[in-house]
Amino acid sequence: MNKPKMATEKGVPSNSRVLMLLAQLEKMNGEAMMRDVEMARQVTTKILHLIQTQEKSGKEVMSKGSSGMEVILSSLENSRDVQTSLNILYILIELLTVGRGRRVGVFVSKGGTGILFQVLIFASKEMPPSEELVLQLHSLLAKVGLKDRKFGVKARLSGAMNVTTNLIKQNLQNTKLLLPCLQVLRIYSSNSVNAISLGKNGVVELMFKIVGPYSKKSTSLYKVALDALGALLKSKTNARRAVDGGFVTTLLALYLDWHRNDSRHRHMLIRKGLLVCLRNITNIKLGRKAFLEADGMRILYNSSAECLPVRTLDPLVNTSSLIMRKCFPKNRLPLPTIKSAFHYQLPHVPAEGPVAQLYNQPPGVDDVVDESDDNEEADTDTENDEDEKDQCSLNDDIETDLNRLHPKRSLSRTYDELKVYRRFFLELSEDFQGYNFDCSKTTSSTSSSTSFSSSSASTQSSRPIVVPTAAALSPKHIPTQSCQEDYNSIKGHHTQPLPSAPTPTHTAPLTPLQLDSVYLSKDKDKKEDVNIPSPDGRTNLSSFSSSLSQGQMIEQELMRPLECVSLKDSRDLSTEEGSEVVKQEGSPVSATRHIHSPLLLGGIPARRIGGGGSNLGSDCGSEGAEDEGGEGAVLEVPDTALLLPLHDPDLYVEMVKGTSSVPQYAEVAYPDYFGHVAPTFKEPLLERLYGVQRSKIFQDIERLIHPNDILDKVVYDLDISSSPVIEDNGESLRFNSQFESGNLRKAVQVRKYEYDLVLNSDINSNHYHQWFYFEVSGMRVGTAYRFNIINCEKSNSQFNYGMQVLMYSVQKAISGKPCWVRTGTDICYYKNHFARSSIAAGGQKGKSYYTLTFSASFSHKDDVCYFAYHYPYTFSTLKMHLSKLEDLRTPQIYLRQDVLCETLGGNSCPLLTITAMPESNSNDHICQFRNRPLIFLSARVHPGETNASWVMKGTLEFLMGTSPLAASLREAFIFKIVPMLNPDGVVNGNHRCSLSGEDLNRQWQNPNPELHPTIYHTKSLLQYLAHIQKAPLVFCDYHGHSRKKNVFMYGCSLKETVWQTNISASSSDLQEDLGYRTLPKILSQIAPAFSMASCSFVVERSKESTARVVVWREIGVQRSYTMESTLCGCDQGKYKGLQIGTRELEEMGAQFCVALLRLKRLTGLRNHQHLLDLESDIIGTHTKAVSCSTTYVLEEDEPSFLEAIDYSAESNDEDAEPENELAGEVNENQDQLSDSETNHRD
Repeated sequence: MNKPKMATEKGVPSNSRVLMLLAQLEKMNGEAMMRDVEMARQVTTKILHLIQTQEKSGKEVMSKGSSGMEVILSSLENSRDVQTSLNILYILIELLTVGRGRRVGVFVSKGGTGILFQVLIFASKEMPPSEELVLQLHSLLAKVGLKDRKFGVKARLSGAMNVTTNLIKQNLQNTKLLLPCLQVLRIYSSNSVNAISLGKNGVVELMFKIVGPYSKKSTSLYKVALDALGALLKSKTNARRAVDGGFVTTLLALYLDWHRNDSRHRHMLIRKGLLVCLRNITNIKLGRKAFLEADGMRILYNSSAECLPVRTLDPLVNTSSLIMRKCFPKNRLPLPTIKSAFHYQLPHVPAEGPVAQLYNQPPGVDDVVDESDDNEEADTDTENDEDEKDQCSLNDDIETDLNRLHPKRSLSRTYDELKVYRRFFLELSEDFQGYNFDCSKTTSSTSSSTSFSSSSASTQSSRPIVVPTAAALSPKHIPTQSCQEDYNSIKGHHTQPLPSAPTPTHTAPLTPLQLDSVYLSKDKDKKEDVNIPSPDGRTNLSSFSSSLSQGQMIEQELMRPLECVSLKDSRDLSTEEGSEVVKQEGSPVSATRHIHSPLLLGGIPARRIGGGGSNLGSDCGSEGAEDEGGEGAVLEVPDTALLLPLHDPDLYVEMVKGTSSVPQYAEVAYPDYFGHVAPTFKEPLLERLYGVQRSKIFQDIERLIHPNDILDKVVYDLDISSSPVIEDNGESLRFNSQFESGNLRKAVQVRKYEYDLVLNSDINSNHYHQWFYFEVSGMRVGTAYRFNIINCEKSNSQFNYGMQVLMYSVQKAISGKPCWVRTGTDICYYKNHFARSSIAAGGQKGKSYYTLTFSASFSHKDDVCYFAYHYPYTFSTLKMHLSKLEDLRTPQIYLRQDVLCETLGGNSCPLLTITAMPESNSNDHICQFRNRPLIFLSARVHPGETNASWVMKGTLEFLMGTSPLAASLREAFIFKIVPMLNPDGVVNGNHRCSLSGEDLNRQWQNPNPELHPTIYHTKSLLQYLAHIQKAPLVFCDYHGHSRKKNVFMYGCSLKETVWQTNISASSSDLQEDLGYRTLPKILSQIAPAFSMASCSFVVERSKESTARVVVWREIGVQRSYTMESTLCGCDQGKYKGLQIGTRELEEMGAQFCVALLRLKRLTGLRNHQHLLDLESDIIGTHTKAVSCSTTYVLEEDEPSFLEAIDYSAESNDEDAEPENELAGEVNENQDQLSDSETNHRD
């Protein structure tokens, strides 16, 4: 080694004593040190004394610019005298003990680690080796090893690792020397290659000798030895070696000894070290098997139960829980197959993809438990269980091809192919010559509705829905003389069948149910059957609109008989001769009401029940009586039509009759029938109690420990198609999900008040378990029931961070409060012991399902309650709302409802056109009308994202409103709206797919007209608009987001995508209009739930087939968005700390409309100057919204991946002025025209 020349730092006196001694030591380096050993000892002794007694001396040696460390290391390397070497080691220990690691870093950077290894090897060759020298070397190595990333490699290559191993073997009784050697061994073992090498040299067995029989002597040695052993056992090879040696039993016995004897909990680290060893061994299958055979589950369960009361022992409980969960035997779901319980045969199966794989699988191989050592829980914490991908792969999905990032309008179809879609854009060619513009607004109040919704129910069974073809002709208005006829011709012409339109060659695969009757059944003690004569139940569809026209908003509750709806296909009437009442499993009351459908039933008498009383029957499976006499209880309920202006129970039933489902549902759920009044009280995010997840997991583990306590009783099973509800003696809850949008496949009673629930997969799929909606009855008041949904798939959920499930009480609805409320305690979401097959997990092995668990108690006797993932919004609800919205239409509103196409399941996909009527039929006004820019909106492509429908409802109600803002918006734009892109998925209770088993929002690049008709025809509409140079100004697809809070947008930006990658691009390649940011920026200023910080405008490869990217790239719409609404709540703004409800979601839909007005002003698309004046007035008269305080903070425990925004979306643009002033107008408008305060929460 070259001799370093002593240098001094500026400001350090040249006559400093320690520096003079270091200079003297420097001169002695080499042969001089060997010759004059005594002098070397004296100099090093004096340096040590100065450093020990004077703090400044150490600072002088370690100061920047000083070469003191180099001199000391050089002297150590050249010294062959034990005492001199010891003095230098003492000097180094003194120097490195202070400095908070910085000095150790300097030592490592100067090559100190290698020199220590050299000295250790030299010392080991001396006979006998100096114990003190070896001890001090290991003490120093233990101090510097953690700072040297290549410590293990250097030790192995230099041979120092073998020296340490031999010293341990030779000094098992020498505690003083053994301790630092084990400390260094622990660091060696952190290198996987070293760990395997040490295992081959017998070090694993050696460690078990050291940690042998329980003893409180040398506890510090035990602790270090266990740490070293734990590091060694991370290697699967060493873990197998430990299993083969029978050491699993040894570790369990040791843990039990320490647990019993450490009554004062002074040696928790030793107990934790033993558990870490067990945890690492059980990472392999052999280890888990050995653990179970050694009765490890019972040992850890009992010891953990004793530790629970002591909070400081939580690390032991958590680690024990982790081990037990890993070793819990993997089971398959208690299902005959993980494919959906409902089968729908596709017209043709795709050539490749998951659906093709599903159809090609032989029977019995769809759910195989994989015997794999892949165990994702090895290093996760039980209170925060997640298995996300490594952060380094975060940006791998971002599009890097510049050619694909430049939106280029590429229309795959010619105009000749697309011109058939002209029939959906009659407003662009309408001349209004036969319309009387002098009509007053009041003439519409008594008009009868011929809307899409009501007409579809009556026409669907008699005629097929017309899908656009080249031969389809556009319907023409029939000129009329009267104002009322003009109004009806605009409002209803579109629902008539086209006389020249050809009918499709294929028939609908499912015949829609023709529902004759509504049953109310109450069976007390299952003996008395009551049937009371009632007045005619015929319902006039137009009666509701007339009540609306009177403007009566009364507060008092009008009562009428409770109607539990059970629907029967009229095809079966002939076999019953119109008299028999079939037993209905879901009917909680025992009077029978027959509703005569004016649409489908002809001449069949109808009956309505009346009487007194208020109890619901405890038996949901009672039979209706055949006679029409007798006495019975009367159940009075509020008239929901008066509580909910846009809800009509009778009309809802009519809509259900025209809805086709694969299971051919014959019942209607109470919440959908009665409607939902949004609560006026706030629903804060649920604060999670400490240790709740752990306690739930321990209850699960008890099933294995005490199997005799488990009932394992199936109480509901859709796979038993003849009778899913399994009768019992009344000791179990009764479940039901056989209604529109329902999803619950199986319910198993595991304890008296605990039930495992299994969700149904999407039809033609074997996964997507998230949406649930089911009925529960037969409960005991005040008893806490635990519900476990055991086949969830996502690795984490907002249920861990404040989100609650939704519950609807029929008794509460009867009392005048029909509403969904957030409910549930002890809510958590964690990985369970049910194995997912690699087939269901996309080829990944070792995956498990997750459990959503919650507890709920019931306040009303003989209640019928419903639970849902989010506020339900069925297809029939949409049809009903569209029908009621038509009643809001005035002669100034241009509203048209078309049937875009028929779905696979035989349902109709509605298309709405909303704008303002022209001021007159003059050429100027007609030209102005036709030249309005288009806004294209869609929603509910994913059935489980019901919040998207509530946002869409808010948008539709705003657009149909009478406020000045709504009128201005209609005058500014033509709105094309597809409110539900996936009716089939919604109807059948799917979470993500349509009947084709595919995610429709991944089919936009190349949709199949047979398998994806709604996407195919919606894209065709956009392509047609692009061909005629009328591409929308804004395209927005409404969605829901399950793992983020707030409402936010995804858009498309070339620049922001490139910024997230390493690709090089010239400034000319990155030319881009920042207009895509304007709309979300406006929303962030006026909508309290919207978060600009959560928005992203990055284009990802995995999203290239979504609506947002395809419309941006192929249609050329710069402002193409996905608007995501949280399923949970907000963590910013006015609603911070609150769960989101239907009122907030509908408000968001209305705020979106207001933002479009602002966008119009900023983009200069002014057809009417008074829009500017109107907005100025609004801005000047409203105050800015102010954030409210929160009752719940998530920053501490929430994983970053759930809430963090993938890409920065903030920048300064031209629209930086505050605009919250517009929010007040929206709220006022909603109060005037909608039932947003009273409708279903999302």
